[in-house]
Amino acid sequence: GRKRGSERGPRALTDADAAVATSRAGAARARARQKAAAMEGAFGGMEKDGLTLTGFLLNHQQFVQEATGDFTILMSSIQLACKAISTAVRKAGILGMYGLEGSVNVQGEEVKKLDILSHDNFVSALKYSTKVGVMVSEEVEDVIIVNGSNGKYCAVFDPLDGSSNIDCNVSVGSIFGIYKRDVDEEPSVKDVLQPGTELVAAGYCMYGSSTQMVLTFGEGVHVFTHDPSVGEFILTNKDVKIPENPKTIYSVNEGNSKYWYPAVSNFVDRVKTADKPYSARYVGSMVSDLHRTLLYGGIFLYPADKKSKNGKLRLLYEANPMSMIVEQAGGKSTTGFERVLDIVPDSIHQRTPIFIGCTRDVDMLLEEFDKHPEQE
Repeated sequence: GRKRGSERGPRALTDADAAVATSRAGAARARARQKAAAMEGAFGGMEKDGLTLTGFLLNHQQFVQEATGDFTILMSSIQLACKAISTAVRKAGILGMYGLEGSVNVQGEEVKKLDILSHDNFVSALKYSTKVGVMVSEEVEDVIIVNGSNGKYCAVFDPLDGSSNIDCNVSVGSIFGIYKRDVDEEPSVKDVLQPGTELVAAGYCMYGSSTQMVLTFGEGVHVFTHDPSVGEFILTNKDVKIPENPKTIYSVNEGNSKYWYPAVSNFVDRVKTADKPYSARYVGSMVSDLHRTLLYGGIFLYPADKKSKNGKLRLLYEANPMSMIVEQAGGKSTTGFERVLDIVPDSIHQRTPIFIGCTRDVDMLLEEFDKHPEQE
């Protein structure tokens, strides 16, 4: 009897230990799943239906140890500016907002009425957030210092990219980037002369058939669509990646082809004469062309050439924010000689060439630059 009992005893104890171990392991897995789900929620892992951008930001904020809420307030101000611009774009014809304002901006471009309205919306919204010390806009020559503000952020923006197309109802958008600044120093231009690797957030808002905001905080790319019935941006695509099997699309203004350097000419010839020739798609609005590239793949090119030796797009508030977004989505961005995000700007309106898109096509382009580095 003792023998059988001793046999049952250890067996019963082992079974109990196993049950406890199983229970503990199950609880640990449950806790791990719960934590992972919570962390995913910070970047859009929550059920997307009905998750607003504000809710997304608040959820993200609780996982950032040093968060004070300032960034959430800043992003709410950008939301407000984009909503106001979206409304203005849609009502432009009715309100007589099409056409030229009558002045020329620092880039030498004729200013549209909507350019001024969009600039004013961004500046006002950011200024009254009290979280921004320095701003740079495409529409004004000098850096904008917010007097009386010791905000720890800098905002750089093109308030209405592609506005030359606005009169013919082509999609346009706003591009923006956010940097941190040293609050122990007085706000100055040096606060924004940082490489794109220092961006803490970047995004664009596209005003097309719907109004969509595409954002990255350095942890993936997320798309929010404006729901006019509730007046909120709603999460519609989380953790967007350029497709693994991207479409064969190239996007460039071929009207400038007579001025191109050999590397660009050879690349475009190469994709046009491939076994499966690439399709050409060019809107002329960077936001629209990059949005398509983000969702479908392919490559967008705005090269330096014999006419514009430094390129035409602005580094600080066009090339850098878009490069951060595309890299976070698994793509690449280069000047042909260096990564765009590594460039240290020496002026706020500095221009740069840019080749940006899926790795397949950017790598193919870089092969041409290796063979033909000459720029003359």
